[in-house]
Amino acid sequence: MRLRKQPVILYLSSFPPRQCGIATFTQDLTNAMDKELNPGIKNKILAINDNGTSIYNYPKKVIMQIYETKMEDYLNTANEINKNRAIKLVNIQHEYGLYGGDWGDYILPFLEIINKPIITTFHTVLPKPKERLIKLTKLISEKSKAIIVMTENAKRILVKNYNINKNKISVIPHGVHHIPFPSKSKAKNKINLSGHIILSTFGMLNKDKGIEYAIEALPEIIKDHPNILYLIIGATHPVVRKEEGEAYRNKLKKLVNKLNLKDNVKFYDKYLELHELIDYLKATDIYISPSLNPEQAVSGTISYALSCACPIVSTNNQYAKDVINDERGILVKFKNSLEIKNALLTLINNKKLRNEMKKNSYFYSRHMTWQNVALSYFNNFNEYAKIVPREIGKWPPINLTHIKKLTDDYGIIQFAIHTKPDIHSGYCLDDNARALLACAIYYDFKTSDNILNLIKIYLNFIKSTQKINGKFYNFIGYNKNILEHGESSEDSYGRAIWALGYIIYQKKLPDEIKRKAEKIFIKALPHSKNLISPRAIAFTILGLYYIVKNSGEKKYNEIIIKLSNKLIKKYLESNKIDKKWNWFEDFLTYSNYKMPECLFRAYELTKNKIYLNIAKNSINFLNSITFEKKYFSPIGQDGWYFRNGKRAYFDQQPEDSASAVEGLISAYEITKNKTYLDKANIAYEWFLGKNHLNQMVYDEATGGSYDGLGKNSINFNQGAESTLSYLLARLAMERIKK
Repeated sequence: MRLRKQPVILYLSSFPPRQCGIATFTQDLTNAMDKELNPGIKNKILAINDNGTSIYNYPKKVIMQIYETKMEDYLNTANEINKNRAIKLVNIQHEYGLYGGDWGDYILPFLEIINKPIITTFHTVLPKPKERLIKLTKLISEKSKAIIVMTENAKRILVKNYNINKNKISVIPHGVHHIPFPSKSKAKNKINLSGHIILSTFGMLNKDKGIEYAIEALPEIIKDHPNILYLIIGATHPVVRKEEGEAYRNKLKKLVNKLNLKDNVKFYDKYLELHELIDYLKATDIYISPSLNPEQAVSGTISYALSCACPIVSTNNQYAKDVINDERGILVKFKNSLEIKNALLTLINNKKLRNEMKKNSYFYSRHMTWQNVALSYFNNFNEYAKIVPREIGKWPPINLTHIKKLTDDYGIIQFAIHTKPDIHSGYCLDDNARALLACAIYYDFKTSDNILNLIKIYLNFIKSTQKINGKFYNFIGYNKNILEHGESSEDSYGRAIWALGYIIYQKKLPDEIKRKAEKIFIKALPHSKNLISPRAIAFTILGLYYIVKNSGEKKYNEIIIKLSNKLIKKYLESNKIDKKWNWFEDFLTYSNYKMPECLFRAYELTKNKIYLNIAKNSINFLNSITFEKKYFSPIGQDGWYFRNGKRAYFDQQPEDSASAVEGLISAYEITKNKTYLDKANIAYEWFLGKNHLNQMVYDEATGGSYDGLGKNSINFNQGAESTLSYLLARLAMERIKK
């Protein structure tokens, strides 16, 4: 039996170890594609070499090579690509100077021969093209199924100045590496630069960098700020070094000596490894981009600086004008040391402004992370080639880092300001019950003392909030004072019962933990008979289900039946008013999938087909609303969805996506209907960028989840509810990997 070959995307580009910005870009892009999509697809490289004498020790990812000056290479390779059935699409990383001929026109015969879909990424879009350049660019565009550029301005130029159809052009930003929000002081300490205000410029050195104008801006600044240190990081561009040697670097060094700046300007003459570059950028207080090229359409250096929370001082080239505004930096004129000096002084003297710009730069760049860029490229590619989607089980590894960060000896803190725990927000029962449940489920997959310690903390928290009558307080201040009076929250009660029920008969947990949980559970359970909230009823049924399922004891079946019948009554009353409204209330709000989920579980235990039928009717009704688009779209909390009203789409919450994942997987496990499994996959992908913003909600760098999706942006705080909701969804997906 012949195994089917995996589909291949082939990238025509320069590639490391060749030292070139586009080579680094393509390496980062394909690595991200591998991480997000492999083994569903293979990403391979057709490397373009700079001349007939160069040779590179390429990695295995490079499966073909072309020498830029050899026309026969272009023709022969094109025919080879056509014969390879595994290659489904060719992505050309385009820069006019990368290919041979006049403005790189050797690429045209290659495009003529290729019979695979071609998508071209333009790294340079010149705003004032001559006729020859217009003709060449149009020919490349005509041979391409789609065009990708990195800014809206580049798209406007292609449409207006090159007369290219705007519907053919997609804007996908330059990618950046995803790092947690950096501490500048810790970063400086790591590289032994504490006590300095760090300015930096990085990239391969050439005279278009304009660094001399930044150096000339420093003498007056240093009079008042002698702790300024300007780092000029990076090796000379290989082509420049070959043609001119180190003339430009030597010119800069002479200028430094002339201005007596030896103690304030340092050169790091090296092609940096990524981790080194990130270390320097994390330590940078202000990034300077004094480029002399007004037509620069993209800048990896500015992009990376933004991602490391650097305010930017940049000349107003094409790219800088697109990504930098007065919230993220200051634009200056070309070849103007005075404006650079004034901009630097503004930021150096105003620490509050600088700190605000740090945050704005970092959070602006979140849509540019390589995960988001890879997902956008994949969606673009998938329109023109049959590519296998992400395989089940190809999910990010489980990461408890942020949960541990939010947890102290008492419990898990409710909220975070970005990724920093907001200790003044205190604790709530809801989140600690979620945390207890998630860690207990994870402990079943992976036993460890660290997880066990977390379980003990969350269980002790629940015990400390239990009232004498068995109910619970929901909100506890950071100083451990009770912040609520009057009636307890039914929903938080239900979540506590759900978590306690799961761990009472969890096989791997120590007996002492299970006994403590059972004691709290038994004291609380009598209040279940008075529950009114459908969600609280659902949570409670799930807790009871786990006890009956895992222990074989049927003494709780009667309570499950009574609670399930309450839900059935609510459903029938609501459905009687409107036969098309197959729901338990007159509105859809949060945790909606829990109601059908608990009825599927009640059916599993009792075999009562009324439970099964209403579970299917209600979940199908919910699916028809939340899956009306190609992606999962949970009910937005900005208005919810009332019967005969309009549903809210925005301020979507991770809690609701997690609820959908868990509910749909339960539906699949009971019915074996693969449609539910497919929809569970789609709902989980909401966290990984398959949403209306095409952005990752899960933060792989921290293990946290952002707090929600608005209409146009993400809420970048990573609170307990969101992070635990993601973990519960991820653990539910783990069940179906088998």
